Amino acid sequence: MEEFNIGEELKKLPDKPGVYLMHDAKDNVIYVGKAVNLKNRVRSYFRAGVPHTAIINKMISLIDRFEYIITDSELEALVLENNLIKEHSPKYNTLLKDDKTYPSIKVTVDEDFPRILMTRTIRKDKCRYFGPFTSAGAVKDTIDIISKMYRIRTCNGRNPGSGDRECLNYHIGKCSAPCTGKISKEDYRANVDKALEILNGDFNPVIKKLEQEMTEAAEKLEFEEAAKIRELIESVKSIKNRQKINDSELMDRDYIAMARNERDVIMQVFFVREGRLIGREHFYMKNAVTDTESEVYSSFLKQYYGGTPFLPGEIFVPVAPNEQELIEKWLTERRTGSVKIRIPQKGNKEKLLELAAKNAELVLSVDTEKIKKKAARTKGAVEEIEQLIGVSGIVRMEAFDISNTSGFANVGSMVVYENGIPKKSDYRKFKMKTVTGPDDYACMREVLTRRLSHDDSFGRHPDLLLMDGGRGQVNIALEVLDELGLDIPVCGMVKDDNHRTRGLYFNNVEIPIDTHSEGFKLITRIQDEAHRFAIEYHRPLRTKAQAHSVLDEIPGVGPARRRALMKHFSSIEDLKNSDVETLSAIPEITVPLAEEILEFLNKSNVPGAGGDG
Repeated sequence: MEEFNIGEELKKLPDKPGVYLMHDAKDNVIYVGKAVNLKNRVRSYFRAGVPHTAIINKMISLIDRFEYIITDSELEALVLENNLIKEHSPKYNTLLKDDKTYPSIKVTVDEDFPRILMTRTIRKDKCRYFGPFTSAGAVKDTIDIISKMYRIRTCNGRNPGSGDRECLNYHIGKCSAPCTGKISKEDYRANVDKALEILNGDFNPVIKKLEQEMTEAAEKLEFEEAAKIRELIESVKSIKNRQKINDSELMDRDYIAMARNERDVIMQVFFVREGRLIGREHFYMKNAVTDTESEVYSSFLKQYYGGTPFLPGEIFVPVAPNEQELIEKWLTERRTGSVKIRIPQKGNKEKLLELAAKNAELVLSVDTEKIKKKAARTKGAVEEIEQLIGVSGIVRMEAFDISNTSGFANVGSMVVYENGIPKKSDYRKFKMKTVTGPDDYACMREVLTRRLSHDDSFGRHPDLLLMDGGRGQVNIALEVLDELGLDIPVCGMVKDDNHRTRGLYFNNVEIPIDTHSEGFKLITRIQDEAHRFAIEYHRPLRTKAQAHSVLDEIPGVGPARRRALMKHFSSIEDLKNSDVETLSAIPEITVPLAEEILEFLNKSNVPGAGGDG
């Protein structure tokens, strides 16, 4: 894979607000941050002489690459940062365990006499939500002002309080007293509709009224009152400048925008899940520069959603694609639920689409060549493999590997690549249930049978099975597929004497592969990843089981003491290399027992952990 040149990428950073994500060598997101100026903030991590804490220095040492999403304001960056931290739980971010979120404004329009409330929980109900906002104080001030202006009730419950007398709020002009029939349901609803107009963005009536009150207070020399009103105006203005990162309707939606020049076309997809913008991806479109916008969007929708397992309920694009109704019908059948393609005209959805377009423009201006190279390494590499084995339509590839130590602690791994990109959320580990001893073929049979018998958790079968071996493992896979009545192409990754892939075994023929091609490099990456993932799972199982078995042989060490020793020492070798003082510091271990344990381990000449297979 092409190396990410941090120095070169720092030069491309824009002077714009946004969010940045730091990735480690395994592509895990280890830190998410926001910035008023992305160029200045991200560069500061790598600038010599800039002091950092020890933890941040450690984080910087692990950075393999970074990415960023531009926003229109620091406020939007703040909310997006919050969403991405919740989505990725980065190692070096401070994480809020109570998952507290930003306040929103809730209008209970499902009630006969609605209320305007502050909430930190947005639900899928019939209420109207606005926000979220970053200042709880500003939300409270705005609700208070609007409620006073339109005399909206503030009493609790779905129904207004009942009785023969109105509450104090009515007498001081803060409520219209629907509880005693002082206002009809229709007139009250008309006031709520005016309040909704304000919350939809028309804050001018509120600001104008407050400015008038501030002027009057100043003319009366009531400067403290004028200062309070000025603070209220600022609160209302902060709510007026609403961000567009979240969607209060809690829908799963994709926002797709395009940027193009005379040579290239970049498509940007923003992913909104349950109302929160949680990520984005961009794609380079080949041979699209002469197509109309409608043709480009039509081609992209068909190709992208033909290959991705997840489909949202709504897809927003700036122009209607060709064959829109046909594409909607096809996507609805694929999702087994309604999918609508929409063109927003105003409001939050239009603004979020505009933000996607700005990010596409940025990618087009600085990253086009990199996108082309990535496309060649991923989708292009898959196309090379298709041509090599004569199979078309490969999107999802699953590779399997077995790991054990002389038949001890047999485990299997499954790694998944979609369009040439690892999909780590679909990786699976298998601990053998039916196989004991060193029998890789039997282990592979069990792993494949368990995986292919339970397809519901993935929503689809793979388009290609990749086996970490040649004829033998391919035949095992074909037998399992035949037993299950499935028809899936199976390819073996044949290795040479140095354990390097030299070709592919397919349809009883070994097919040579150009070792300099992107297809070969992708096969090698998949093979290495399957092996790494299997060993990563096998190692702790083996160490734990070996420790368990050795400790069982020590006189005086029962289940409770065994657990205490395993909790304090990561391996038998660590335990063997400790001393009586360290051992006896464990509450369950006495000094005499500590001496016996060390004597037993040294007399038995217990070895350290063995190698991985």
